[in-house]
Amino acid sequence: MSEEFDALVWQGTWDLVQMGLQIKERQKCPVIKPTTIHIVFTIAISQASSIQQLYVNNAFLHGNVEEDLYMAQPTGFIDHNLPHHVCKLKKAIYGLKQAPQAWYTELKHFFLGCGLVNSRSDCSLFIYNNAGIVVYVLVYVDDILITGNSATFISNLIHRLGQKFSLKDLGDLSLFLGIEAIKTSTGLFLSQHRYINDLLQKHKMDGAKPVATPMSTSRLSLQTSSPRLPNGTAYRQLVGSLQYLSLTRLDISFAINKLSQYMHCPTEMHWQAIKRILRYLKNTMFHGLLIRPTSTLALHAFSDSNWAEYRALTAASSELVWVLHLLTELGIHVDAPPVLYCDNVGATYLSSNLVMHSRMKHIAIDLHFICDLVDKKILRVSHIASADQLADGLTKPLSSSRFALLCSKIGIVDGPTILRGRIMETHHATPPIMAQSTTRDIKS
Repeated sequence: MSEEFDALVWQGTWDLVQMGLQIKERQKCPVIKPTTIHIVFTIAISQASSIQQLYVNNAFLHGNVEEDLYMAQPTGFIDHNLPHHVCKLKKAIYGLKQAPQAWYTELKHFFLGCGLVNSRSDCSLFIYNNAGIVVYVLVYVDDILITGNSATFISNLIHRLGQKFSLKDLGDLSLFLGIEAIKTSTGLFLSQHRYINDLLQKHKMDGAKPVATPMSTSRLSLQTSSPRLPNGTAYRQLVGSLQYLSLTRLDISFAINKLSQYMHCPTEMHWQAIKRILRYLKNTMFHGLLIRPTSTLALHAFSDSNWAEYRALTAASSELVWVLHLLTELGIHVDAPPVLYCDNVGATYLSSNLVMHSRMKHIAIDLHFICDLVDKKILRVSHIASADQLADGLTKPLSSSRFALLCSKIGIVDGPTILRGRIMETHHATPPIMAQSTTRDIKS
């Protein structure tokens, strides 16, 4: 405690003043978007660029406070000469809700001063693109990733960053936000197997019977008259913990999305359903996301919905436009307009035909939005057979064989050979299975 207090004093964190008024707290610090991470990693792997990892020590203590904020003197460290004074903050401290935003602002001003540009698509991305030198900086609070085509520029940037802040250079990317990043001959493998193992042990599911899919195909609806959980806190915490896996485990996205809709009033059936996800993760603990290099960049998106195909098509179009803007900022040119695949013939036809029926007036804005994008050749909508619809695994429960096939096509691979030497002894429990989904799967 004494060392922490000395660090605050050394930073000039506060002045002792008479009592003042405290203002309302502001928003939290923005963090890098998962899609941005995937895209930048793909660019780096395709260009054989290294990804440097940095950690800022006591990051929040570097942020300057612009408002008038006051706090009581720390217990045990009260000034004997001014015991009734309070601390007027000049810098942010941990526990202050303004601290993340103050730190982000300080870091942003530093990068802008170094000639980098703040992305409009993702405010936690900073880009340098000048005289053939292209460098990307990704920020997640106090974790920083830097990649680009100039080792000299990156080295100088890290040196200047170290002069400004207390910095730890972690070298090449290996562990970021609890995600293991392993370079292989086929790309970059991202795994969260240690996090999954800890999650199973925490909820006493490490000895549970594994299953082959995260959701049962026999129960398509989670609306039920099942008894409510007496305390839904554990359910809500587990949903939040599973959402953290979405960066590498896209295969559980749909299941988590469905169960998160009942966080306000979870029932026993919802609890059994979320335990099934844990049993699926036990069966696929070493699965991860493999990001492969590509020589030519082409964007393909898949849209699917079991209730509102055209609304889903509109949402997918918006995401594609955002990705195109992001790629433009990154200095990446897409040769051909992105292709958006949809297995609904009617929705595909409407995307290029503005002749609307009176019953379609409730989606008129969506119709005009997509048709405008198609007319301007910003994207192209194409029909695809249901058997080739990759979005099925992200929109509905499937059989184990169909689900496994689609997972392999979206980059989810089994990684025991990649993780060899990194797998803890406690992970060796039961071999993975490919059992069919049944109603009995969720009852243990």
